[in-house]
Amino acid sequence: MINRRYIFIKSACISALLLTAMLLGCTPSRPHYLREPGELRTYVDSQIKIEYPDVQTESLDEVTNTKSPITLSKPNFDKPWDLPLQEAVQTALRNSKVIRNLGSVTPFGFADGLSGRTAGATTVYDPAIFETDPRTGVQAALSEFDAQFTTSMFWQKTDRPQNVSTNDFGFVPFNYQQDLGQIDLGLTKKAATGTQFSLRNQTIYDKNNRGFGRALPSDWYTAIEGEVSHPLLRGNGTMVNRIPLLLARINTDVSVAMFESAVRNMVLDVENTYWDLYTAYRNLEAAKIARDSAQVTWKIAYEKMVGGIETAQAEAQAQEQYFFFQAQVETAWNDLLRAEQSMRWLMGLSPTDGRVIRPSDEPAQAKVVFDWQQSHEEALIRSVELRQQKWSIKRRELELKLARHNTLPQVNLVTMYRWLGYGDQLLGNRNGLDFVAPDSNAVEGLTSGNYQEFRVGIDIRPPKFGARAELAALRNAELNLKRDVARLEDMELNTSHLLTTAMKTLDYTHRQAQLHYNRWAISKKEVDSAVALYRGGKTTLDQVLQSQRRHAQAQTDYYRALGSYSKAIAEVHYRKGSLLGYNDIHLSEGQWPDKAYDDAMERARQRDTGRYMDYGFTRPAIISNGTMIEQPTDSADKADQTESAQSEEGSAGAEPNAAETRSEPEPAAAASDDVVLNLPDYSLDL
Repeated sequence: MINRRYIFIKSACISALLLTAMLLGCTPSRPHYLREPGELRTYVDSQIKIEYPDVQTESLDEVTNTKSPITLSKPNFDKPWDLPLQEAVQTALRNSKVIRNLGSVTPFGFADGLSGRTAGATTVYDPAIFETDPRTGVQAALSEFDAQFTTSMFWQKTDRPQNVSTNDFGFVPFNYQQDLGQIDLGLTKKAATGTQFSLRNQTIYDKNNRGFGRALPSDWYTAIEGEVSHPLLRGNGTMVNRIPLLLARINTDVSVAMFESAVRNMVLDVENTYWDLYTAYRNLEAAKIARDSAQVTWKIAYEKMVGGIETAQAEAQAQEQYFFFQAQVETAWNDLLRAEQSMRWLMGLSPTDGRVIRPSDEPAQAKVVFDWQQSHEEALIRSVELRQQKWSIKRRELELKLARHNTLPQVNLVTMYRWLGYGDQLLGNRNGLDFVAPDSNAVEGLTSGNYQEFRVGIDIRPPKFGARAELAALRNAELNLKRDVARLEDMELNTSHLLTTAMKTLDYTHRQAQLHYNRWAISKKEVDSAVALYRGGKTTLDQVLQSQRRHAQAQTDYYRALGSYSKAIAEVHYRKGSLLGYNDIHLSEGQWPDKAYDDAMERARQRDTGRYMDYGFTRPAIISNGTMIEQPTDSADKADQTESAQSEEGSAGAEPNAAETRSEPEPAAAASDDVVLNLPDYSLDL
């Protein structure tokens, strides 16, 4: 009866548990805590969220003092800023810790790609950063030849049982106990020839209970040893040991060339943007003249319509012409503001400061002729890109020498000489006692010179059988050299093509300026004649309107071609590597600390007191030809070039301006190969 009741109760419990599980499902149970305040201060509901770094930097005045932008709806500004080209370039260089260039601006505008554009831009700090790189810089390479001091001090206590027999008369203790102290001092210096000089001192204190055969319970050992290890094959010679230093120097020269390239590109962008801004002003002026002329024509057509001479359709057509040119004025004004903002960005200025930049220099008009052979040779020598590639070739040549040298086995001639001493004490008075006498000291035994040791030998470590790694590195260096030479050949070919294209563009833009000026002059006569005939009723309104449009377009095309001609001159200088000299820009290193000059003077005095020895060769060979000295152009040569250009312009037929409008070029804007002919002064009021 009891068993049946037990079975029934057990079945009922199991059924209840199964029913409860079915009703609750697979929901996990949560534990219950006796004390749960519910604050959950340590609970984190998300892992990633937007946060702002705790960085406090002072913004530029050009950022904090920016005013509201000038727009078509609010074209108000304080005053125009008549800016020469030279001042624009100087301002851009002065405000450019980060070298800016328009090539890094995305087609979508300045705001897009801001971080990527600035993060990868060249800065004025880059050459110094390359120079001071702790891994690949010049100082890092020189540190391989610095003396290295090392020291170590250890104290060791031993207390352990020994596996000894009890029948050894107590000569070997059952528990071995030892106090051991050791001090190691070392000074190592590597020479340019690969020789390794080492000077070491070792001091050991030993106290133990191993009494069998020991006269004293403790002793001191000290020794001074000098070692010279000279490589006979791999690592031998100043050439192979100085190659890492030369490679580091080449990296610095490449960084300087990259910096020069960035500055050159920025200067070209400043000059091109300057002439684009000038063209925008001229386009605005032409649009305003055309609008005013259309307004006069509209007035004439309106008066004729009122008098019954002209139809309303003709008056509406004249009115449409006026609004067309008004739209052209606003478009030109918007293009001007856009070019002015680009100019401000390149110069490192605020977007708006109450002034509007207005170019005060006039573009070149006289025909500039460059000597092809001289310009071509100059481009092949002074091109920054070619110079970088030549540095790369020089690097590959040194790497090839190093790879060829590393195929040799490592054979070192090692010599070592040691003075040593033992004593009951480390230091003490010189009592003439030798070890193992009590109160003897190890330093006295060392300085007495009674105990000396030496070692001479050869350490040979050849490459692995087959030398696969070394031969693969050699082949890789050869292929890298071949590839860089092929790249240099192709780059020189590209340089020739680019210079040819630049000179073709220079001639084309000058001829286009001549043709558009002739169009402008002739269209002016056509407009005056058409307006006079229309007033007298001898021609239709369509002829007047078409002549006005042609006149406005001819004037715009002329100034656009004139600006392109000045940009083409800068392009030729850019391609032949003389753009920085053309703008009177010279790169130089900043001042060193005064301590550096004092140290250099002391080193120079030390070398001056020595005796110069000419070994008849230099290891390694010369890798640099030094800097290029730019020869200034004589003023008389400039005058001759100006006169020849003027005579050529006078015999070329119709020209943009007559000879009497010519003026002498500004010294800062003129270069050795060009002459500048200023245009008549036009009012550029906004």
